[in-house]
Amino acid sequence: MKRAVILLSGGLDSTTCLAIARKQGFDLFALTVNYGQRHVFELQSAKNVALSLDIEKHSVLDIDLAQFGGSALTDDIEVPKDRVESEMANIPATYVPARNTVLLSVALARAETLDSFDIFIGVNALDYSGYPDCRPEYIESFERTANLATKAGVSGKNFHIHTPLINMTKAEIIKSGTKLGVDYGLTFSCYDPQETGAPCGHCDACILRLKGFKEAGIPDPLNYPD
Repeated sequence: MKRAVILLSGGLDSTTCLAIARKQGFDLFALTVNYGQRHVFELQSAKNVALSLDIEKHSVLDIDLAQFGGSALTDDIEVPKDRVESEMANIPATYVPARNTVLLSVALARAETLDSFDIFIGVNALDYSGYPDCRPEYIESFERTANLATKAGVSGKNFHIHTPLINMTKAEIIKSGTKLGVDYGLTFSCYDPQETGAPCGHCDACILRLKGFKEAGIPDPLNYPD
């Protein structure tokens, strides 16, 4: 079995990506990054997801981007609520500066230590809420960088960044994960959860998630406020 590193946030997309990579037969090393987000519910979700899909090799790494702030997810900045989809085309306050570049760099370092050349990330370019580091051209650029900047790369090995969800709608992602047995009740998507961990139902992530489940014709197993 080929080894692969997969970034696992505990969210809907990364969980589906994990299920797809598992179906493809990779020996998976899951990597969750505690980057200083204001809530840690997604970290527990990532652990629960890894257990549910029998991923024994799961690392949680602390990289405190909250020291820099600059995002509603890491700083005292209000999370946008009740936005329509046209407003989501702009880069939102929940964008964490260079987050995917940091995460992919760490995943690349992990992969090179494992003699692995496959990295999975659950980015999505359709329902991606305006994030520039979820676009196909960014992933292609990082893949080129990975092969230029590593000992393995310059030795003739080729890293590949797998993005199986990149051109899928949220509904398609949910349908795919459901077929693979994903328990979406274990996942966490909300940017501004209640103290209990319940989703707010009004942030961009909740809106896109609810839209996806509705279009997929599948009930969202999470409990939202009335």
